[in-house]
Amino acid sequence: MDHTFHYIVRGIVRDGDHVLLCKQKDGDYTFLLGGHIDFGEGAKFALAREIKEEIGADVKVGKFRGAIENSWEDQCEISLFFEVEHDLNKDVTPLPASPDEEHLAFLWVHQDDLPQHNLFPTPLVAWLQIEKDKMWDSTIE
Repeated sequence: MDHTFHYIVRGIVRDGDHVLLCKQKDGDYTFLLGGHIDFGEGAKFALAREIKEEIGADVKVGKFRGAIENSWEDQCEISLFFEVEHDLNKDVTPLPASPDEEHLAFLWVHQDDLPQHNLFPTPLVAWLQIEKDKMWDSTIE
């Protein structure tokens, strides 16, 4: 079977026990901010660029937290996850930074409520609820 491969970077944006999530307005699942790493682009640079494009925030990409291999239908991806240093807070929900991002909505979610928000890839729920340095996981059996 042919699969479309995605090389993704995602940021863990926290304010205390709250995590900033993203969703397509017409979607039924959430994900962390970030997106595709362009060919030849460094992951930390790509994450800062993606967050700037999505919500207009200038951030500093911090510690690498791990990678998750994920597959669905005819798609597969490797997602890299980094902590993000920022000036955002849970009392202000970011808005899309440009018309190109208006298909997205953003929400702050308490880490205990993550299972109720259909967060993908699914291993993230456990990663974000427990403070540990998990380095690798997979949804592929």
